[in-house]
Amino acid sequence: MICAQSVVLSSLLFQLAGGSCPPGCLCASDILTCVSQGLEQLPSQMPVTTAVLDLSHNRLTQLEDGGLAGLLRLNALRLAHNRLARLLNGAFRGVGRGLRHLDLSSNELHVIEHHYFQDLGVLEELLLFNNRIVRIESRALIGLSHLRKVYLSHNRLTDFPFFSIKGHSHPFLRTLDLSSNRLPRLPLEDITVLPVSVQSGLFLHNNTLICDCDLYTVLRRWEKQGFGSVRDYREQHTCLVYGEHRVSVHFLHNSRFFENCTLPGSSLTWEPGANLLASAGDPVLLDCLTSIDGKSLSYLWVSPSQEYIAPPGNNQTLRLFPNGSLLIQAAQTEDSGIYMCMAVDRMQLYNRTWEVNVTVVSRRSPADSFNTGFTTLLGCVVSLVLVLMYLYLTPCRCWCRTRPPLPPAPSPISEQITQPNLHKSPPSGTEGPGRKPGTNKHVVFLEPLREVQNGRLRASLMPEPKSISSFFVGRTVTP
Repeated sequence: MICAQSVVLSSLLFQLAGGSCPPGCLCASDILTCVSQGLEQLPSQMPVTTAVLDLSHNRLTQLEDGGLAGLLRLNALRLAHNRLARLLNGAFRGVGRGLRHLDLSSNELHVIEHHYFQDLGVLEELLLFNNRIVRIESRALIGLSHLRKVYLSHNRLTDFPFFSIKGHSHPFLRTLDLSSNRLPRLPLEDITVLPVSVQSGLFLHNNTLICDCDLYTVLRRWEKQGFGSVRDYREQHTCLVYGEHRVSVHFLHNSRFFENCTLPGSSLTWEPGANLLASAGDPVLLDCLTSIDGKSLSYLWVSPSQEYIAPPGNNQTLRLFPNGSLLIQAAQTEDSGIYMCMAVDRMQLYNRTWEVNVTVVSRRSPADSFNTGFTTLLGCVVSLVLVLMYLYLTPCRCWCRTRPPLPPAPSPISEQITQPNLHKSPPSGTEGPGRKPGTNKHVVFLEPLREVQNGRLRASLMPEPKSISSFFVGRTVTP
């Protein structure tokens, strides 16, 4: 009951906003969803405030000319899992300039014609995977300069117009997924001049590629550079030996099959770029070191913030020389990033790109350097003092103390006399070296003298008395 009231309330709000919610659909704020409603054509009336329109999982076979007109706030359009085989000219006319996400996946499209997306100048994400696409016309993506991600996997493509996205026609493009198609060969001359940002996001796994040394060189190079498109799909990069589908080889595992290939490439010119470290405040000169030269060349740089730099430069901070060198007059930490140079032949025959990764670090003041050196020196002095204290001021333990006297050892005579007081000391009147005096006690026998010989205590034998009676005083002892 509560859910039904919420739907009715949302519909009333949309009507007040200038539109009505189509029957069977759900309207929530600026979202209109008509998923799995069995629609065979677009709803006739839709709220003009719609920003997200979801028409997936229906039976749409075509988009009428102007069928989406009036949706000036539309930001995302989802048409996945329908039966669209072709888009009529003007299918997106009147949508406005805000559509950034278009999902046409899991349909029945065969050819991407040049007029399909001509009214979508700010489109950023284009999903065309899981269709039946066999061909993409060369001008189909030219006007989409804001594209960031294009998904064309799980189709039937045998080629792709890479030349239509080279240079800086698509400066924001980061993902181009061509995996799981039927590509037999690749135009490597066009691929290797693509910006590194495009190459790092080019997915080519699970295709029917024919084994080739140049292709192996490209994939090996991308793997060494850590491109996720190769590193994350190492197992899926395979090729066909002599084009035979029954014999496939893993590019990045069976390197012995390509042991006769030259890694730098026999017909490809590699221009990987360079890395540069600079201090803040210093001038930095970047050279455009491409493989082409001549008098009919023009140069163009693109900064990390996607700013185009043409001669003579921009805002007195960047200066571009006629030979293609770019001068950063006073580099700052925010100037760090990848600078891309493109050398273009004026006859439009070909071009080459060169990338420089600039890292600007803050300059350390002399006071910081002095503090660091002083701290290091102080640490060394403290460590030395602690070592000396340990060596020469260690508390006395055993070697400097006098050993306590050992208990007296029994004499042979004491072993023969079994009286309770046999082990008591002699009286105080007893004299002689090495003898212990006693107080108020009767003397039974004299203790043997102790001598030290060779560092060990030794019990000396008692001198033999003249008579046994001289050893007893004041009492008679019964043996």
